[in-house]
Amino acid sequence: MRYELLVGLRYTRAKRRNHFISFISLTSMAGIALGVAALIVVLSVMNGFQQELRARILAVVSHVQLTGPGGRLDDWGRVVSDAARQPRVLAAAPFVNAQGMLAVGQAVRGTVVRGVLPGPEAQVGEIGQHMRAGTFAALRPGEFNIILGADLARALAVLRGDKVVLIAPQGQVTPAGVIPRLKQFTMAGTFDVGMIEYDLGLALVHLEDAQKLYQMGDSVSGVRLKLDDLFAARSVARQLTASLGGEIYASDWTRSHANFFRAVEIEKRVMFIILLLIVAVAAFNIVSTLVMLVTDKQADIAILRTLGASPGAILRIFVVQGAVIGTIGTAAGMLGGVLLGLNVETVVPAIENALGFKFLAKDVYYIPDVPSDVRAADVVTIGLVSLALSFIATIYPSWRASRVNPAEALRYE
Repeated sequence: MRYELLVGLRYTRAKRRNHFISFISLTSMAGIALGVAALIVVLSVMNGFQQELRARILAVVSHVQLTGPGGRLDDWGRVVSDAARQPRVLAAAPFVNAQGMLAVGQAVRGTVVRGVLPGPEAQVGEIGQHMRAGTFAALRPGEFNIILGADLARALAVLRGDKVVLIAPQGQVTPAGVIPRLKQFTMAGTFDVGMIEYDLGLALVHLEDAQKLYQMGDSVSGVRLKLDDLFAARSVARQLTASLGGEIYASDWTRSHANFFRAVEIEKRVMFIILLLIVAVAAFNIVSTLVMLVTDKQADIAILRTLGASPGAILRIFVVQGAVIGTIGTAAGMLGGVLLGLNVETVVPAIENALGFKFLAKDVYYIPDVPSDVRAADVVTIGLVSLALSFIATIYPSWRASRVNPAEALRYE
């Protein structure tokens, strides 16, 4: 072991006459640990929100959506067969998408009405996995059954088997004037995907029933596709646009909800920068620790210099001590941050129960729970940045120690 490392480690663990220096060292370690842990936990929660948001959106939104001009696709059978030839396409399902209004007694709610074929739709989306009552099989042509989001059904105060009037905005011309088209549906089930946007604003009916109500004939609004890799959606959409030709427009899930994912990504970067300042402040406390230590150890430095230690050796001694402080603080913070990040979904509900209120109300936030996804790349990056800041903080006081003049330091000893 080189003597610089030996002396630096001894200075780190030695009992000093000036206990204030030891207190500053411990404070620096604690500050670095706290900053690193907070950074890991926050980024893990942001990753969890991003992953959960993507999963919940894709439970309702398809990977790729093919539509025609004016929201109508006439030759949709050919589009389905041509799209199915793409190697990455696993399933395809036609749909009708329209606006409507649901009325039950005095309760009225606007909603998005989606006409689907239960079999193909179950292969493309995941709503069938989030059914709270009833099944997709209840949507049979000609029976005019409807499946509502759980919050929408609660707002209308309807249960399975109740009657709901669906009002279409397309008018019907009569001698008395233009009146809206309406049809009575039977509530056949509810679903809950965990996002208020869909649970409160989406209603599912059979494709043929939607075509009749909205006078679309044999046309549909478009075709929904499921891919073997959701991250290949953009490239597959471009390929399908080129291969299908005509006026087919392909849109992928990254475009339909791009604002959500951009917002999460921007917030993640901003939070990284803000919380990194906590680590930087704690790391630069090492500067004050080492400056006071150099002043306290001037006689020791002078003796080492008279025994033949070079200025570079003195510099390395104090770099070692600052690096030890930074390494211990970083390691403790990484350990604490990973442990807390892996248990956020347990810790947060316990805190909510103790305080008696919920941090994320479902009627305000898209995701009412606090998810977490600890990623090794983020943990390693945070650890390396923290160590780099700690090493940078040691440069000036260590250089100052190497410039101590032995004669001046020993003059009054």
